[in-house]
Amino acid sequence: MQQSIKVSLSVAAAVLLSATATVFAVDVGAATPADGVAPAAARPMENLGRGVVAVRSGNNSVLVSWRLLGLDPDGIGFNVYRSTGGGPEVRLNSAILTGGTNFTDSTVDSTRSNSYRVRPVVNGAEQPPSGVFTLAANQAVEPVVRVPLRAGGPVKFVWVGDLDGDGEYDYVLDRQTSPQAIEAYRRDGQFLWSVDMGPNSTNQNNIEGGSSTIDVGHNDGVTVHDLDSDGRAEVAVRIANGVRFGNGTTFTNSDNNRQFIAILDGMTGAPRATAPVPADYLSDGPMYARFGVGHLDGARPSLVAFMKNRIGNGGFNLMMGAWQFTGQSLTQQWKFLRGNQNLPDGHNTRIIDVDGDGTDEVAEIGFVLNGNGTLRYSLAPSGVIHGDRFHIAKMDPGRPGLQGYGVQQDNPNGLREYYYDATNGSIIWRHTAAGTADVGRGMAGDIDPRFPGMEVWSFSGLYNGPANQLTEPNTSLRPWPQLGLWWDGDITMELLNDGKFEKWDPDNPKPTNSLQRLLTTSNHGAVDASQDVQPTFYGDILGDWREEAVYTNASYNQLIIFTTNQPTSTRLYTLAHNPAYRNAMTLKGYMQSHHVDYFLGAGMTPPPRPDITYPGR
Repeated sequence: MQQSIKVSLSVAAAVLLSATATVFAVDVGAATPADGVAPAAARPMENLGRGVVAVRSGNNSVLVSWRLLGLDPDGIGFNVYRSTGGGPEVRLNSAILTGGTNFTDSTVDSTRSNSYRVRPVVNGAEQPPSGVFTLAANQAVEPVVRVPLRAGGPVKFVWVGDLDGDGEYDYVLDRQTSPQAIEAYRRDGQFLWSVDMGPNSTNQNNIEGGSSTIDVGHNDGVTVHDLDSDGRAEVAVRIANGVRFGNGTTFTNSDNNRQFIAILDGMTGAPRATAPVPADYLSDGPMYARFGVGHLDGARPSLVAFMKNRIGNGGFNLMMGAWQFTGQSLTQQWKFLRGNQNLPDGHNTRIIDVDGDGTDEVAEIGFVLNGNGTLRYSLAPSGVIHGDRFHIAKMDPGRPGLQGYGVQQDNPNGLREYYYDATNGSIIWRHTAAGTADVGRGMAGDIDPRFPGMEVWSFSGLYNGPANQLTEPNTSLRPWPQLGLWWDGDITMELLNDGKFEKWDPDNPKPTNSLQRLLTTSNHGAVDASQDVQPTFYGDILGDWREEAVYTNASYNQLIIFTTNQPTSTRLYTLAHNPAYRNAMTLKGYMQSHHVDYFLGAGMTPPPRPDITYPGR
């Protein structure tokens, strides 16, 4: 065990911050949505702690990083304290820190253990301290936090949630064994419980698998979130006959194809509530599922499910649904059946407020449902069909609302990629070519500061999305369109491609796999997981607003969490307190980049204050 972590405390108040250095203060006035709809009530978000983390950034230096919270008071500062070898705490900074929420300790004795914590400072007065992060003596110089796991089989996915209510993220993971299993761990690696997915998880065909099979193909059937807003996260899982819960009880049903949704206690794995999966398509066998969480009414979290099964050897039934958990019962809010409607789906779902009214919509690559489960719009009349990747984000800071970008698989009309208004589905531009092609990857992010807004790219060149303009005339010079990652401290996006952290340099463009390499995960013992190129999870779960990527080692008995070792003067509230981003952290499918609902990139203006509250704890 290399690190130990203790409980954090937070300071909550009403307005985010203004400060020195490269600091983004929130807009203290609530934004008016473009469509003029009055926003819903503030949505409940996790009452997070400071997420203090420390890594050795050099032989004689340690980078300490912590969260700015969505509701931190205006002008909040921080002091950083260190205890060496269990001795008294010493303040490290000479002046209150009001820039980036990180600090480089250049006086550390790394031959001894060192424990770090921060104390917020409000109106000149120190507030209660954060929890402690302890860096072991003689820790390796690496941007890594290592969390021990029990011995077990391969891990495809990790989910995060505050299982114990201490304000910090814990871990839930799968075991791709036969039968499959789910395990839960506290953030220091303390094992909590295991669920055996039972005999109906042994058929792991990625199209027509068993009724309790999880995490195959683009399906998951698991997610983690505080569904009743009591300050502790639950685990939602699609189950069937023979599943043995964390408290040792077994779920039984006489029909092995009949499926249910179970809400498990995050600390024990015991079932707290179950509800049946609607049986509309039961005659075609069990349904695979993708799970996610959003606030469809703006006020309470909902579990959202995308479910499919195959009709004979041909097409697919598609059913979507939403449930709310009260703490005692799980109630279905709505279900949506595609039937014969021309509504193209893909390999992941996004749950995001596309119209700025404070309530979330449910988006597929070719259609969007309103929060009440009714169809908002379809992109099929615009020629969109099935595709592998799509993004919804604030790609154009000069245009109202959010924008979407998607790619196509074998579109008979030659459509390769398209860019659209996410509020109403109107196409802004499209790229076509003769013949058909499987455009298997597409990416969106600001990687070229010379052009306002985000770039979008697949395999036909790197375009600035708002302008529909090639940023690099040589279309063979472009990054691989896999994942984005905020890592090095500037506000343009870095890239995560098959275990390589990369940086696109528009002044020195290079072809795929020749980009500047910032880090190689395999050099630290990490192995790829889903699709043999992806981490098990990525998102902002530790430290400041930069993102973590979570892998396992080759023996599957350790989580290897990559967290930045680069200082930054940029101060942003934690991405996990942005509603769009936090929703995205609950979703899997073919893993794709998370996006905030404001423009994050070169030339950005201060992000609006998140309209959230902190329940629980």
